[in-house]
Amino acid sequence: MRFQVFKNTVLLFVLVLISCGNTTKKEDNKQKTRDDKQEMADDRQKTEDERTENKEQRAKIEDDRPMPEDPKTKNQKPKTINQKPSTINQQPSTNNQKPSTNNQQPTTITVGANQTQAYIPLLKNKRVGIVANPTSIIFKKDGKNYTHVVDSLWALKVKISKVFSPEHGFRGDADAGELVNDSKDAKTGLPIVSLHGDHKKPKSEDLSNVDVMIFDIQDVGVRFYTYISTLHYVMEACAEAKIPLIILDRPNPNGSYVDGPTLEIQNQSFLGMHPIPLVHGMTIGEYANMINGQKWLKNGVQCQITVIPIKNYNHNMPYSLPIRPSPNLPNDQSIRLYPSLGLFEGTDINAGRGTEFQFQRYGAPFLNKSVFPFTYTPVENFGAKNPKHKGKLCYGEDLKNEKAPQQVSLKWLIKAYTNATDKSKVFNTANFTKHAGTAKLQKQIEAGLTEEQIKATWQKDLETFKNTRKKYLIYN
Repeated sequence: MRFQVFKNTVLLFVLVLISCGNTTKKEDNKQKTRDDKQEMADDRQKTEDERTENKEQRAKIEDDRPMPEDPKTKNQKPKTINQKPSTINQQPSTNNQKPSTNNQQPTTITVGANQTQAYIPLLKNKRVGIVANPTSIIFKKDGKNYTHVVDSLWALKVKISKVFSPEHGFRGDADAGELVNDSKDAKTGLPIVSLHGDHKKPKSEDLSNVDVMIFDIQDVGVRFYTYISTLHYVMEACAEAKIPLIILDRPNPNGSYVDGPTLEIQNQSFLGMHPIPLVHGMTIGEYANMINGQKWLKNGVQCQITVIPIKNYNHNMPYSLPIRPSPNLPNDQSIRLYPSLGLFEGTDINAGRGTEFQFQRYGAPFLNKSVFPFTYTPVENFGAKNPKHKGKLCYGEDLKNEKAPQQVSLKWLIKAYTNATDKSKVFNTANFTKHAGTAKLQKQIEAGLTEEQIKATWQKDLETFKNTRKKYLIYN
């Protein structure tokens, strides 16, 4: 009996052990399954990480890859700084080629000065001259702040020999036409050569320690805005001295149209040196191509130019200047109205100088106050030490809220002349002819022709210019 009990007890104990063993094995299997699943999940995550890393690497490679070559220039050798200038019948060099276009056009404009990787290699071991003013800036990444190109290159240890300044001076605080003497830049200590007054063209001694020249000026696309005349003389001096010129291109805020009377060569002056319309619709880089191609430089010499083109730009894109290009163009409205109101500069009618609304109003004491109830009094201010009719009450028209036309408008000039109490006081004939580029315009207004009749006489010359202009355009 006792044996039977003992036997049953042992048998039960064995069964318990077997049962525990099976449970432990099941738990081990479950744990192993969980471990296997975790290992598989880890493997999947590792694979996904590797795919992401590879994708990022491919994206970086795509970002670093050069832009596709233009088929037209694929077999051309890249232009070097020492090449001879191309002739009028040659295709533009790769440095001047039109930026590629596609259906997804980027909206961020990148000016030539910002593309330092494109032009700093051309300055290596060179003595550099720079034609610059306050508009010669390099934008920072936020697109709002900026540094001056001279200050930036100076900080990068580029060997700048001297700075050449156009009308209004290097730091840009001189009046229109005011004499600016040679000086020294207070910030960098660099010598500044003024290219205004009697010294519009760099002399051979000015270029004696210059191996390469940079031109970086913001233009507004109007013939009597003198920066393109400075460009002409700089190109001529560089061509004669066999010094290459690098042009850092910038958008033309009035680049969407071509209009106005074409300059007659007998009326050539610093206010207009070439037979072009009042509004030419070209950037500085494009205009330099035209100067070369049309052989407008003295004795037909050509300047060796390299244009650093604007990225993501076309002529129909609006462009707001970050800083005023000259003291009396303070904002977008003044720049858009300048082609039309700038003609008042050749008259005895004030065009807003001596106020805070330059080229956004016009007036004179001799305009009919019953027709022109708007009044203002010009006073000395920044950029206008002695404005027309200083301290006198002027009757005129306020255009600060006027929608600026995409054309040269004569309606304000005709209205002012028609309603002058003494018409003999309106035109300063010699100066007006320089601004208009022709003596015909004054005679047409005095004869009572309408704006439409006058503009009809421009059309043949405008079509001729537009056809010539096509050859030199870099942008659509």
